[in-house]
Amino acid sequence: MQQWVAEIAYDTRSGPKKVTESYYMPTADDVRDLIVKNGGYPLSIRPHERSPLERLLARSSWWQVQLLRGIQFRSTATSPGVALWRIIQAETNPMRQNILAPAREALARGLGVIDALKALRIFDHGTLAILGASEKANKLQEGIPHAIHSIVQKRKNTRAIAATMSWLAIDVLMIVQSLIWGRSMVLGWFRDNAPNDPEEFENYIRVVDNLALTWDVLIFIALAQGAFMVWVVISYWINKGKTDWPTARIVRKIPLIGAYLRDLGFADSMMAAARMLRGHVPINDALKQSSEATTVPEVSQFWTDSSKDLERGVLLGVALDRKPLSHSERLELASLSDLTQVATILESIAEMRSAAAKTKHSLIVWVAFGLTGVFLAIAFGSAIFALTVMNMSLDGMMGGLLDGAM
Repeated sequence: MQQWVAEIAYDTRSGPKKVTESYYMPTADDVRDLIVKNGGYPLSIRPHERSPLERLLARSSWWQVQLLRGIQFRSTATSPGVALWRIIQAETNPMRQNILAPAREALARGLGVIDALKALRIFDHGTLAILGASEKANKLQEGIPHAIHSIVQKRKNTRAIAATMSWLAIDVLMIVQSLIWGRSMVLGWFRDNAPNDPEEFENYIRVVDNLALTWDVLIFIALAQGAFMVWVVISYWINKGKTDWPTARIVRKIPLIGAYLRDLGFADSMMAAARMLRGHVPINDALKQSSEATTVPEVSQFWTDSSKDLERGVLLGVALDRKPLSHSERLELASLSDLTQVATILESIAEMRSAAAKTKHSLIVWVAFGLTGVFLAIAFGSAIFALTVMNMSLDGMMGGLLDGAM
């Protein structure tokens, strides 16, 4: 499903009239068929593209929270779908109207509120999983506060990581800037003021070359790391809402970060599954919905494989007893004897995974501090070493002057 913008010509009593309308349909051919069916003549059909400002507003966690709160407050007297429709109809800001257009089209075609929220492409998979699980259990109004809490918590984690990385990046940038600016001047001065003694000159040049190599390596590492971080941030921003793409696969291969994302994926999907089971959603449907609750393929595959085993007649505890769950988690699931215990165990695992993710989050920050400290220590150490090279040059110059005087 995708939003399309079409320019259409209609025959009227006053002559041809051109209008622009938006549609939420699978393909451009479907849009063209619908226009012809309604008596119009399609002039052009193009995929809807948001402007950078619209994209920034749509992916703002503040605006996401406000939208969910609006649905929650209005759904006390009506259904969530009608509540979302009224929010869209009451919106007067053209930019927000454009952002909400896919949801309006989805609701107009008879789709549910969760499908309409998915059409917006502004919520992450964890938030949609919480909302989808609550909607399947007919308790969407109760699930919205949990979704808001998830958004706020992820915003806090993102801000903490961003603040730490920004601070460290400024420190590294200042050092690299000093190395780049001082490299040609300092190394040029060293080479122009080499000792006159042949033996000292050979040793001196070797030291200067090693110093130049050290500074070149530090500058290259810093620039490469900075370029990689900028690329990752831009890629995640552009591909937000997608399940998988090359940058995400590269990031998941980083040992500590990959484990952190896997813990978050299990925490979101386990909590979504537990919420559906408590709402008496069929187990097969709960497992399939949980596989869509995360962007981590490893976690999604866990739920998919478990669902397939369950369909083959395997007991639920045995079906869930598989990697990448830990040994203690697998033992807890394998010991299931009553289906009423499933939701409780899944909630317990979700809480443990969430706690593990917080621990890894703190560890990532401290590792970043440590690696930056090592980089700064090498940079400062090389600068101090440069002073010793300068002393070698000055000593050589003084020795040459004294020899000439004698």
